[in-house]
Amino acid sequence: MFTLTVEIVVAIHDEVLNAGELPGRALDKSLEGALARVDNRLVYGLVNDVHDLAAAYTVSIAQGHCFNDGNKRTAFRAMNAALMLNGRRIDWNTEEVGQIIIRVAQGLMDEGALAEWLRGK
Repeated sequence: MFTLTVEIVVAIHDEVLNAGELPGRALDKSLEGALARVDNRLVYGLVNDVHDLAAAYTVSIAQGHCFNDGNKRTAFRAMNAALMLNGRRIDWNTEEVGQIIIRVAQGLMDEGALAEWLRGK
């Protein structure tokens, strides 16, 4: 499986920011730590497919709040990148996926539920 690096996620983040939004990473949060959660899940065999991988990235980034702005958008784009890099393309309903990402960021949807939702798309 293709995985995302810190550099890729930072590039995704920089791309999603709009004019006037605060660039850069939050000083008290670790993007490396958030992505290490995904790496650990891979090492311990907790990622069974691309949907699990994409869900792990989404939750880690959305809940990690590693950036000053654009965390949810970065989480969505990272999820989409993980899926596409691993051969899975989804035609998103913007409103639906937006609500899902908000739920993930609020801790109302976990990785397992997100992965199942992705499998159904």
